[in-house]
Amino acid sequence: MINLENKYIPKDVNYWIKEGQKMVAEHQKRIDRTKNWKFDTIATHGVYDLSEALNKNNGSIMEPIYMSPAQAYHDSGEMEAGLSYQMPNWCYTRIANPSNFYLEATTALLESYGTGLEASSLATASGMSAIRTATDPFLVKDDSLPAPNFVASAKVYGGAFQQFWVRRWLEQGVEVRWVKNPTNLSEWKEKVDAGTRFLYGEFPSNPSVDIFDIQTVADLAHENNIPLIVDATCASPALTRPLEFGADIVVQSASKVLASSGMTILGLLTSKKNIISKVGSDEMKADFATWAKLWPYRDNGPAINPMACILTLNDMRSLRMKIAQMSRSTQIIAEYLENHPLIDRVHYPGLQSYASHDLAKKYMKLVDSNENLYGYMLSVEIKENSEGTTENTRKFYDGLEMIWRATDLGRVKTVATLNAISTHQQQGEEGRALASIKPNAVRISAGIEDPDDIISDIEKGFANIK
Repeated sequence: MINLENKYIPKDVNYWIKEGQKMVAEHQKRIDRTKNWKFDTIATHGVYDLSEALNKNNGSIMEPIYMSPAQAYHDSGEMEAGLSYQMPNWCYTRIANPSNFYLEATTALLESYGTGLEASSLATASGMSAIRTATDPFLVKDDSLPAPNFVASAKVYGGAFQQFWVRRWLEQGVEVRWVKNPTNLSEWKEKVDAGTRFLYGEFPSNPSVDIFDIQTVADLAHENNIPLIVDATCASPALTRPLEFGADIVVQSASKVLASSGMTILGLLTSKKNIISKVGSDEMKADFATWAKLWPYRDNGPAINPMACILTLNDMRSLRMKIAQMSRSTQIIAEYLENHPLIDRVHYPGLQSYASHDLAKKYMKLVDSNENLYGYMLSVEIKENSEGTTENTRKFYDGLEMIWRATDLGRVKTVATLNAISTHQQQGEEGRALASIKPNAVRISAGIEDPDDIISDIEKGFANIK
């Protein structure tokens, strides 16, 4: 016999919409509280607190991993409100998931830290899918405008180069206009016209470690009613927060230093509220990352596994400390290499010899300090042998023992790469020349080992040349 007194009574959709409004207000309270904290505290706690732990997660101190791809609803009214986006909900991991949300909320707070800006974030299956999700919406057909194009620094990661050059331009006919010297504002200006939909740059670039003046390029973008998108993977929000200097959207290959333990692949897209764009709906411009999550991200499906989000979130808790150690070590290594007789040139923003050193000082500083630090990545050019070949470069590389020979970077373990034959191989000689990728260049991504041990291993590489 059914006990009617305890039987659940379904609610209508209006009830759930009101419940959703309460949830939004509660989340905003958590964000407002968290914004009063320092960077390390935000990275450690994010928006997950005791109340949520006790009321939703059996008191778990750490954010739980929700591996189920879908949630159940109390009734049809809650389902209708949730699936029509009239209340926050976890309907399906291809759109949203609680574990993913914890990472996204924390990322938005870190990328906007100290700026007074409101921001939102979206986790994707890789850094490349974050780039695609960030750029696709601005390249839509619009009969009121000329055919779309976009302007990008040529000093970009090989995968981004391929996505822009091959997938967008050669296959889809959307022109990419390359800026060879990203520090030259005139070169950016001359490539912008009525059909340009966004500007794009890496800060600093992988692997040539080039930078650009974010603030002046952002001003140029906004003068032309278009957004600036910045890939800040090789800085991280612990050193550079492009939103602070006028950028509209930041992408991260979180597989790198944000997830420095090297256990997962993941991308992040963070946008400030009310971006500038000559295309798109008011809803898109008001909150780009959230709009992207609910619409194109849902339809295109670059979703990330919740386990990857929690692994990344756990690594991010110590981001500031790790980026400090890695950057200080890289500075020591760069200074050592700059004076070595077998080296032609070292590319590292922390060196006085770096062409844009003063610009780097403006943008690269350890958060919550006055210390200029310049990141974990450098590029070094090995002198050619007497025959003018790059045999010395390969001998040096093959002589490394502790340092890992791999294409990875941003790890707690030091990794070295020959980009001309790995990450940028598919670009061909013309593309590599455009991006200044030389065959005698070695990219070194310093980890958290003692710098003396890293240098000792580099010396083994040099010893292999003789």
